[in-house]
Amino acid sequence: MPQCEMCGSDQASLKTVKVEGAELQLCDDCAQFGTEVRTESTSSASTKYSTSSSSGKASRSSGSSSSSSSKKRRRRDMFDDMDEIATDYDSRIRQARESRGMSQEELAKSLNEKASLIRKLERGDIMPPDTVRKKLERKLDISLVEGASDDDSEWSGGGSTKTTLGDVVKRKD
Repeated sequence: MPQCEMCGSDQASLKTVKVEGAELQLCDDCAQFGTEVRTESTSSASTKYSTSSSSGKASRSSGSSSSSSSKKRRRRDMFDDMDEIATDYDSRIRQARESRGMSQEELAKSLNEKASLIRKLERGDIMPPDTVRKKLERKLDISLVEGASDDDSEWSGGGSTKTTLGDVVKRKD
């Protein structure tokens, strides 16, 4: 019997409800905390778990196609398109500047930025804003981003767990 992901109670049927941006399977009592999401039913779900030997080949092929399409259905978020700044960005900037024989003030003037910003970047006190990062990369001919892997295997949410929101959240009553 399925469990409500918020309170953990066993229910005969659950509703898909969006609560603060997360889609959860909730019981009728907990569904009031969000807005119900309408999902379209597919007939492939019923054949996917077929145990008859005559449809074994069909279920394998539909299983592989559904797993490849599930990767396509993963929602993209703003972090997918963001570049990750290298952990050694400060030393990369300093080494590239020194190899060109430039002072911090000269580099700052050529980028139309303040020298104090260059000092803070080279000390690692602040992360470079995107606009400054792009200017530095162009001027010094370096890369300040790390290669992000496109491996989404760590994001696969497969499998059911017994921990629910009710186990984690502390209510203020």
